[in-house]
Amino acid sequence: MPKLRGEAFWRETLRSAHYVVAPMVDQSELAWRLLSRRHGAQLCYTPMLHAQVFLRDANYRRENLYGEACPEDRPLIVQFCANDPEVFVQAALLAQDYCDAIDLNLGCPQMIAKRGHYGAFLQEEWDLLQRMILLANEKLSVPITCKIRVFPDIDKTVKYAQMLEKAGCQLLTVHGRTKEQKGPLAGVASWEHIQAVRKAVNIPVFANGNIQCLSDVEECIRKTGVHGVMSAEGNLHNPALFEGRNPLVWEMAEEYLEIVRKYPCPLSYVRAHLFKLWHHTLQVHQQLREELAKVKTLEGIVDVNRELKLRCQEEIANQKEGEKPKEGLPFFHWICQPYIRPGPKERCRENGDGGTEKGVRGKRALEEEEDGNSELLSKNKQKKKLRNPNKSFDPSLKPKYAKCDQCGNPKGNKCVFNMCRGCCKKRAFKETADCPGHGLLFKTKYEKSLSWQHSQRGIQTPGISQRGDAEVGETAVLKEAGDS
Repeated sequence: MPKLRGEAFWRETLRSAHYVVAPMVDQSELAWRLLSRRHGAQLCYTPMLHAQVFLRDANYRRENLYGEACPEDRPLIVQFCANDPEVFVQAALLAQDYCDAIDLNLGCPQMIAKRGHYGAFLQEEWDLLQRMILLANEKLSVPITCKIRVFPDIDKTVKYAQMLEKAGCQLLTVHGRTKEQKGPLAGVASWEHIQAVRKAVNIPVFANGNIQCLSDVEECIRKTGVHGVMSAEGNLHNPALFEGRNPLVWEMAEEYLEIVRKYPCPLSYVRAHLFKLWHHTLQVHQQLREELAKVKTLEGIVDVNRELKLRCQEEIANQKEGEKPKEGLPFFHWICQPYIRPGPKERCRENGDGGTEKGVRGKRALEEEEDGNSELLSKNKQKKKLRNPNKSFDPSLKPKYAKCDQCGNPKGNKCVFNMCRGCCKKRAFKETADCPGHGLLFKTKYEKSLSWQHSQRGIQTPGISQRGDAEVGETAVLKEAGDS
């Protein structure tokens, strides 16, 4: 049976999905997808998977896809990041039997994507993207889709989308922000860009950005004409977003934890989800925020969740008539609701000029952090301290290393030249010397070579050719020693 394309693929395979849960690294795992589907989501994406790792690592495949097969979890699109056509397609071939489409991530704006050369950092490499999508469209039995970010220029964004459609993309998700719009600089997504793409292509288009509640979804579809709307942050803070409800946080948290018992996932995923769900409450109950960060078992997380529930119920019981939510929230903090990420200026105002208002401490002086006081250690060092209480960050207790005479890196303790291995190797090769401390034996190997050549002279032809062979042998030995 030929694979469906474009509108037919969206209508029949994706069942005309309007409400979509975004691919989120370590956050759109099976348990969360099932919770979201129970509360209105019609289509889900896996977390972004690394194509090269997926191809070479059977454990990675099992942990992220093969071990998660569930009839309720369809339709499902598997998303990969990749920058090599062959690697992308080979990974997709291993995944296609477990999903309804393969998505190429062209939208990740994070620094790890820049270092790995994937996501939004491929958006200028149109020739490469054409080859990746053409090959995938030719080889896969399921459709290929793409998730992109926009360029500042609408016309360039439209041409970009048309290029992807022409190459074989069967569905396009457009995040209405540029790759520079992230974190505190995220700002508002441009629905104008999304609308222009929707009008310019003949394949289904999903919109992503500015979605905090169901009315945002409806307004986005009305203004842009897209086939569906994708949510990430809004879904994480309220998994019932697509139902148009704002349930009690503990209801969603308890339901999620029950699903996790049946479909386990790493504890870090569970913890991250509860931090999102309880975000506003944890600003009130800071001590329980610390407890949630420290617990190391699922039962421990369940206990913290239960305590949060009890404290909220106590607040509700003591609530005065006509009392309104604090901190400018639309609902009381124990109700699932959006979190509007503050911009740079708002964040500065929150922290105050000295960074000490509202319990937020300013930056630590270097000497404060290094005196071993756990109250002043960074969060990462505090976590290390929890894992190993005997660990000390006192710089006076750190081992002192002698420096290489050449470059300043730590030198080898037994190096005859008082150098690091890299500098020692260069000098030993240049001077045809040995350094037993680094296992470099240029002189020894050279002498053995000469000895072997002398022993062979009786069977070699005398004269110039013999001298030439000796020189060649000498060079080869030195090169061999240099490679060791």
